[in-house]
Amino acid sequence: MFEEISEYIKTPCAIAIISRSSSSATDLKSLLAEKIQEQQVYVKSFREQYGSKVIGEITVDQVYGGMRGIRGLVTETSYLHPEDGIKFRDFTIPQIKKLLPKSPGGNEPLPEGLFWLLLTGEVPSAEEVRSVSKMWAEKAEIPPHVVTMLNNFPAHLHPMSQFTAAIMACNTESKFAKAYADGVSKNMYWEYTFDDVMNLIAKLPPIAATIYKNLYRNGSPISAVDLEKDWSSNFTSMLGYDNPDFTELMRLYISIHSDHEGGNVSAHTVHLVASALSDPYISFAAGINGLAGPLHGLGSQEVLEWLTELHNDLSSDATEAQLKDFVWQTLKSGQVVPGFGHDVLRRTDPRYTALREFALKHLPDDPMFNLANNLYRIVPQSILALGKIKNPWPTVDGLSGVLLRYYGMKEIHYYTVLIGVSRALGTMASLVWDRALGLPIERPKSMTTDGLMKLVGAV
Repeated sequence: MFEEISEYIKTPCAIAIISRSSSSATDLKSLLAEKIQEQQVYVKSFREQYGSKVIGEITVDQVYGGMRGIRGLVTETSYLHPEDGIKFRDFTIPQIKKLLPKSPGGNEPLPEGLFWLLLTGEVPSAEEVRSVSKMWAEKAEIPPHVVTMLNNFPAHLHPMSQFTAAIMACNTESKFAKAYADGVSKNMYWEYTFDDVMNLIAKLPPIAATIYKNLYRNGSPISAVDLEKDWSSNFTSMLGYDNPDFTELMRLYISIHSDHEGGNVSAHTVHLVASALSDPYISFAAGINGLAGPLHGLGSQEVLEWLTELHNDLSSDATEAQLKDFVWQTLKSGQVVPGFGHDVLRRTDPRYTALREFALKHLPDDPMFNLANNLYRIVPQSILALGKIKNPWPTVDGLSGVLLRYYGMKEIHYYTVLIGVSRALGTMASLVWDRALGLPIERPKSMTTDGLMKLVGAV
């Protein structure tokens, strides 16, 4: 294992990206305490030496354009590389698929392992991953008042509204909020945040599954948590799915959706709200509200709706010429082709590639997948012909809904909940580090248009 991982170490870092022997302790919190002490010294030294160094300039267009491209946040857990895609602690998706522990007989990475990597920078052993699985299973019980609330929501309340409300209501369990009220020392903030994070992540599958069963399965009860199962396996059982391939898909799905650096709406919102020392439940619920927005979390839903329309109009055996014509009609009408193009990536999203490899192995003859696969060859050429978009390649949304639909999950309004469950891993790991590094309340300076005009000499 050491030889495999060493080839991926490219730059020195306070957090060593190595794997320890299988005989080492499986106590994640103790390991994290060691890492935090190292990183605190590392960051303090860096800031003392380079704190006044200017790292960029801001244009007026960036101020008006949603602060795009402005380097103004610290997120330790992941980075979006234009060519390599999302990198988790400097590991690409192909690397985590290879290195992270799998379930017995499985081929996809366990999300528990990715969470360990995001927190510590180390690739965990199978034993360490099992310890996280067991801890989350032990902490999965939802507070009774939250169960009552979920079971009394009206059927027309959107699943994301139910999800965020339930997460908020769980903050009755917050150890951080209680410790803060009791006057705990600042250097202990991260420990109580860690405890909340582990409890919160553990409770997300039963919350999400209860919502699913209430809305789409006539309120049938969710299955009991099995202490011997991994997190994804318990989740799919609670949802009512017993196909092992679907469980494998969920392990992959959650892993690749877990983090996307810190500037996207959901991650940034968690960071922003938490900077006011709101507890992890309130902070994550705020991020989920951002994820619910159509410009952020509805991509897979929109792709599947567009593919369904295409399929209904042309059928699954449409010719290449017919597909090109349909794509051009979409583009000429002023619409985008859902699932294609990304602000940062300059090649096919590696998350899409991972899902495509899964589909080629498990559902190569599915008509909807074949349709999406054919579009993979056709759409980029059509978009490039317009001459307006630098990156016409597919994103993860281009296939995620197709795979969920294949295994029977056709309730497209629920898909964003799955992304929300996934995104907890990255945002909550990052939140622990926010507390550990003592990052202050976020307070950027805003200006009026007149003030900007005076600043640049326009008046």
